[in-house]
Amino acid sequence: MSTADLAWFKSSYSGGEGGNCVEVAAHPTAVHIRDSKNPDGPQLAVAPTAWAAFVDVASSA
Repeated sequence: MSTADLAWFKSSYSGGEGGNCVEVAAHPTAVHIRDSKNPDGPQLAVAPTAWAAFVDVASSA
C-alpha cells in the first residue's frame, strides 16, 4: 500500500497559521504520521498499539 492512498487527518490542535502541524493516517497494520507542512517528507509508521499508548500518555499530560 502506498501512503498516497491513505486518508490523512490533521490534528484538531493545528491552527491555520501554518505552525506545528501533525497529520495521521490510520491503517489496520500501522498508524502513519507526517508533518502537514511537508507531506512528501519523512514519515513515521508505528503499530496501532504503540500509537494508542502514545495518545493515552499525551492526553494525560
